[in-house]
Amino acid sequence: MSTATDTKRKAPAGEKVADWADGRLGIYSLAKANMRKIFPDHWSFMLGEICLYSFIIIILTGVYLTLFFHPSMNEVVYHGPYEPMQGIQMSEAYASTLDISFDVRGGLLVRQIHHWAALIFLAGMFVHMMRVFFTGAFRKPREINWLFGFLLFVLGMFTGFTGYSLPDDLLSGTGVRFMQGAILSMPIVGTYLSMFLYGGEFPGGDIIARFYSVHILLLPGIMMGLLVAHLILVFYHKHTQFAGPGRTNKNVVGMPLLPVYMAKAGGFFFLVFGVIAAISGIASINPIWAIGPYRPDQVSTGAQPDWYMGFSEGLIRVMPGWEINLWGHTLVLGVLVPLMIFPMVLAAIAVYPFIESWVTGDKREHHILDRPRNAPTRTAFGVAWITWYFVLLVGGGNDLWATHFHLSINAITWFVRIAFFVAPVLAFIATKRICLGLQRRDKEKVLHGRESGLIKRLPHGEFVEVHEPLSPAQLHTLTAHEQYVPVEIGPLVDENGVKRKVSVLQKVRAKLSQGYYGENNQIAKPSAEEYKEITDGHGHH
Repeated sequence: MSTATDTKRKAPAGEKVADWADGRLGIYSLAKANMRKIFPDHWSFMLGEICLYSFIIIILTGVYLTLFFHPSMNEVVYHGPYEPMQGIQMSEAYASTLDISFDVRGGLLVRQIHHWAALIFLAGMFVHMMRVFFTGAFRKPREINWLFGFLLFVLGMFTGFTGYSLPDDLLSGTGVRFMQGAILSMPIVGTYLSMFLYGGEFPGGDIIARFYSVHILLLPGIMMGLLVAHLILVFYHKHTQFAGPGRTNKNVVGMPLLPVYMAKAGGFFFLVFGVIAAISGIASINPIWAIGPYRPDQVSTGAQPDWYMGFSEGLIRVMPGWEINLWGHTLVLGVLVPLMIFPMVLAAIAVYPFIESWVTGDKREHHILDRPRNAPTRTAFGVAWITWYFVLLVGGGNDLWATHFHLSINAITWFVRIAFFVAPVLAFIATKRICLGLQRRDKEKVLHGRESGLIKRLPHGEFVEVHEPLSPAQLHTLTAHEQYVPVEIGPLVDENGVKRKVSVLQKVRAKLSQGYYGENNQIAKPSAEEYKEITDGHGHH
């Protein structure tokens, strides 16, 4: 006769291992609490997944490339498989990159995948951050997560810069020289920083080795920590969702993480990997063998950075070459001013959630996303910034625009200088008007229904279009957004006629709040009385 002890003794080995691990790590309870986490199903939430999967692909391909790359600036004479370079003097870094491209099995494909994944990683983060910005997903309690995402983007930019500088070809060397010129423009400390970074006079002998350490250890390590923290906060705060029936700030409507979402995520990972691999196999990127090794006395034609550095490049290219002399020191304003603008813009992006929270005075938690049209001022700011970015991207590639479209490079430069100030303002005004127009259209839909295209003649001869009433779900979606009341300073004197003290910050806050939510900045939602009057047949339908 079997006993309970015999049954326990016959438990499968896998179950014993699971019990052992759970007793020491608490895996079962952790998994039970989190594996049924609900995630909403919307295509825009996949943007963050593209970033995550691209980062994984970058790590995997980067590990493979480190096995064959030699981060050294020691001079060697090339005797490898690429015939046109035979007998040419170059650095070990450049020679090993040629070997990876032509001698290592699959090396060129892995190089291409690594570079394309980096571009898609940063593009994905850019679009993902814009989705978070336009929908207001950065509001409490997600301000810290916005900062984590912002830091991931900035660190990704510098990781990409150090990465494409490693082959020591003429294109990347020109970029490193460009960076050195920017460092030298810094007053007082520029020369010291340059000597420290390059290990002596440019180009020095240590820059590739130093960039290599930063590229494969320091920056990826920090990014990995930020990414883990970012995902932990996503789990902790629960996922945001768009307004809809049954969706509130206290629940999430969607599918469980396991098994539905995990299955979809696994398939999407291989889809992203496949698309990146296909692009890498079709479109050549950074063909260093066609550019040649770096020489300090040469400059590559059409020298362009990757797209994410075009903003800073454009600032410097279109800035007039102004200089001033102070106390025996020459300040190169043509480089120094862009170097000051660039971090100021980044800082403004980083702290925007805190600025909007201060302007609105809203300290509540938000888990329901805004439709961009319902926050016209915020949306207009975002579009203005993107417009500014692309204007400077044109400036960063002014030589290519000139050669490809047979334009004057001076005309392009002056266009960018003018558009730098004019284009964001025009984009802001146009976007705000479009958002308000869309709000008016939503209001008309709620009150009168959707246009059906059917024309009906009334008994007295008038022709009208038949409108189809919206479903309750559609009505909820179009009217679920909040309408903020602008902050008011209040009376400047109290009930006794004594003048109140109003600080400058209070005045600024009231002015900004009026600009965000005052008159002509949002369209009033239809009231229940208006809707009842229309649907009862007393209004024009």
